[in-house]
Amino acid sequence: MPVKGKHRRNNHKWSAKVNATSDALDLQKDIFKSKNPGKIAESLKESAEESHRRKGSPFQSAMSMLNFYINRAGKNLTKTQKKPLENAKNKLRKLYGRPQK
Repeated sequence: MPVKGKHRRNNHKWSAKVNATSDALDLQKDIFKSKNPGKIAESLKESAEESHRRKGSPFQSAMSMLNFYINRAGKNLTKTQKKPLENAKNKLRKLYGRPQK
């Protein structure tokens, strides 16, 4: 029985299971490792528009997947790794004609 307030450490990556079995998008391999925010945004847009598993709009699905990756990578991302991902958010908004933040 786990101690209250402590999390049991699992050896599997639950986030990988989420990507594989949920209504997640089928993503280009290693797309989040790209340093080009435009390439990341375009790939997410293409995946979202081609997906038959998504529940929301293509924009919502693409942005959700980008945020999911950034949040799951958390402290393991360096500033140089995180910057293109954060910039990809604005590129994605621009591709869908949404207001920039």
